[in-house]
Amino acid sequence: MIYGLTGGIATGKSTVANMFRKLGAVIIDADQISRQVVEPNTIGAQKIKSHFGKDLFSAEGQLKREKLAQLIFHDSEARIQLNALLHPIIMDEMQRQSDQVIQQDEQAFMIWDIPLLYEENLTNFVQKVIVIYVPEEVQRTRLQLRNNLSRDEADSRIRSQLSIEVKKSLADYLIDNSGTAQQTKRQVVALWNHLT
Repeated sequence: MIYGLTGGIATGKSTVANMFRKLGAVIIDADQISRQVVEPNTIGAQKIKSHFGKDLFSAEGQLKREKLAQLIFHDSEARIQLNALLHPIIMDEMQRQSDQVIQQDEQAFMIWDIPLLYEENLTNFVQKVIVIYVPEEVQRTRLQLRNNLSRDEADSRIRSQLSIEVKKSLADYLIDNSGTAQQTKRQVVALWNHLT
């Protein structure tokens, strides 16, 4: 069975994914794969270059991530175009990694960590969805601190995704990450025990 793990920006998906990993889950991380598929000389990098231009890349061919973020968080059309370019490549790689895991262990507890699971209509790839939740105010504060953003910048990034309250309402399982790390861990362990 493949579980989907999602939430909003700065809700703590990576923290929770690591907790599940320590318990024995295999994590297939869409963010990590999205970085790999735009490394220099990859098909992802070539697609971005031909669509958005060379100025998004350094002389060595490295993608200027912050420059790309500025573009896509302020231009919803550009964000849609970027997702259309990269998502098929990312999904192919996630599927390839999953097939590899299943070949080695058919009983593996697999989690697909996908920030845009709902936004990109990817729920058909997973059997159940775990949503990591914090109230939007907590989300905004954490995002501002983590990325050194103004309130307006943080809000534009939060608004680029489906509302965390909507995701909460769609969840099969919910982990509230607005308390302490210990409180979150207790919920993760309880869910792990329930699911395994």
